[in-house]
Amino acid sequence: MLVLHYTGMKSCDAALERLCDPAAEVSAHYLIDEAGDVFALVDESQRAWHAGVAMWRGQSNINSRSVGIELVNPGHEYGYRDFPEAQMTALIPLCQGILARHAIPARNVVGHSDVAPVRKADPGERFDWPRLAAAGIGLWPLPDDRQAVLDDAAIGAALGTIGYDIADMEAAISAFQRHFRPSLVDGQADPETRRSIAAVLSLI
Repeated sequence: MLVLHYTGMKSCDAALERLCDPAAEVSAHYLIDEAGDVFALVDESQRAWHAGVAMWRGQSNINSRSVGIELVNPGHEYGYRDFPEAQMTALIPLCQGILARHAIPARNVVGHSDVAPVRKADPGERFDWPRLAAAGIGLWPLPDDRQAVLDDAAIGAALGTIGYDIADMEAAISAFQRHFRPSLVDGQADPETRRSIAAVLSLI
């Protein structure tokens, strides 16, 4: 798996200090600052402690089965903002290299909120997932008004098949919206969200 995060801290220096502090018990394989500088922190062959309590496609212990990338961004707590061009320009080849080295299917390129929907909101609704998908990194469905609108009975099963932990449906829907329907993140399955879920499911 490839899991993308934001740091959610006030500065790059603060994030680096925390990620490199053994007492913090948190780490990531890479960090990219807003200027596009890439810091390699943990070898890809080693476990990094970036995901915490998480689940995807019925599998837990995400730290043992993933590569984690942290993007410097203050996050929702400290003034969430767009990810700069330099940062995104650095991220794309880094991700492409990781995918070339590891057999990671597109459905397993996720955000932290996807694998921990109750606890996390990163990288959040400002992250440019369509740009990554256009570069061959992850999934992004093309808009299609003809896509089926899933009924209530089908939503949970569809989200579970995509990979989400649906123990808390509102949190799972919010996480899906942050990734695939970022214009409205409210945890409610409106018709557009239902169509988007069906569209992503069709790509699995």
